[in-house]
Amino acid sequence: MEKIKNLWSKLWFRILSIVLAVIIVIAAVFGITLFSVWGNEISTVSSFKHLQERNDANKEGSVYSMNVKGGFYLDKFRENGGASSDKELIGFITKNITKGLINVNIGESDVNCSAFTATTPSDDVLFARNYDFDKTNVCMTISNNPGKGRYKSFTTVDLNYVGMDTEKDVSGLMNKLTCIAAAYAPLDGVNEMGLSCGIFMSYQGDDKTLNESGTVATDQKDAAKDNFTSTTMQRMILDYCANVDEAVELIKSYNLHDSAKSSFHYMIADATGKSAILEWLPAENATDKTDNDGSARVLKITYNTDSVYDTQRNADDFKYQWITNFIVNDHENYYESNDDKPGWDRYEHIYNRLSATGGTVADENAAMTILSEVGRRSWNKVHGGSGITVHSVVYNLTQKTVLWVANENYTDKSAVYQYSFKTNKLTSLAK
Repeated sequence: MEKIKNLWSKLWFRILSIVLAVIIVIAAVFGITLFSVWGNEISTVSSFKHLQERNDANKEGSVYSMNVKGGFYLDKFRENGGASSDKELIGFITKNITKGLINVNIGESDVNCSAFTATTPSDDVLFARNYDFDKTNVCMTISNNPGKGRYKSFTTVDLNYVGMDTEKDVSGLMNKLTCIAAAYAPLDGVNEMGLSCGIFMSYQGDDKTLNESGTVATDQKDAAKDNFTSTTMQRMILDYCANVDEAVELIKSYNLHDSAKSSFHYMIADATGKSAILEWLPAENATDKTDNDGSARVLKITYNTDSVYDTQRNADDFKYQWITNFIVNDHENYYESNDDKPGWDRYEHIYNRLSATGGTVADENAAMTILSEVGRRSWNKVHGGSGITVHSVVYNLTQKTVLWVANENYTDKSAVYQYSFKTNKLTSLAK
């Protein structure tokens, strides 16, 4: 009897060992398969960090950071001809990044912003930018291994633009996975070559006011060209271009389709000090000057060396460039007066500050001070209005560094961050 018991014990032990071995093999195969399909996504989600808590009383959203692993299918996106609408972009992201498991929504942003370029006494080139909106969650998104033929980059993304609730923190695996789509939605950024870019509302259309109903999106339809939407244009600039000239050539080869049912213009700058404002406007020979046909617009470029501004410029003025929310390329007398230009008051303030020093600022902190002066809270006290400057950033295009501030908290070290391509480290001034 004892021998039979021992025999059954040995037999059950062998069966159990075999079953466990099979389970381990299946788990290993499943894990390998899962990582081969989701490896970059898993690594990216694991890097998603909550850096700063929201402050609902002050109408301030949370701040996050994320290191995007791999190329996030941008080469494939480009090979497929890009996207001619937010819907097509969502389709591509859903299929490739979330593998069809999660639907992505693109929210709307009222990008009433300011930006300028400047130089320091040591000839470092700076690109400074405010993102003006309402309370929202933002993410500093770092791409440090995008793949062959592409450049590393640092960008800032409004997570509302990828469907995250502005009144809640980002929580849960599915929401964090969705945030990988932030790679396709940069508001501004810089790459390792010192090329920087930013997006700004332009309020185009016959109304030409801050009334959203009067805004007409650019929607080019040249069948011979591939397509991109507003933020994907910026993403491709940062990944594939080393300077302004390369960026312009890339942009010329695509149709632009403005996102979120809004109209935008853009500014780019590089480490040589060259910069340009990109605007899509009616052709000079167009019979309809109302600008209500977004498909009829053509690209017009204003370089920092062009004399197309309303103010009297001297030699030093060509060292810098600045932008808010009205059309700069005004050859066609786009506005009847300066009073019709959205953001003209901020534009004039920035110009007065820069022209007083020939476009030279002491350092990144001095550039940040100018941004603080036209931040929504500071500006609203004197000029009225609403909203908040969600983030202010100064990119040093020469040193390839970033100085970043959340929600106009310029004197709060816990809200100030620095990043360097040399060290690949994002740090808080509070540490």
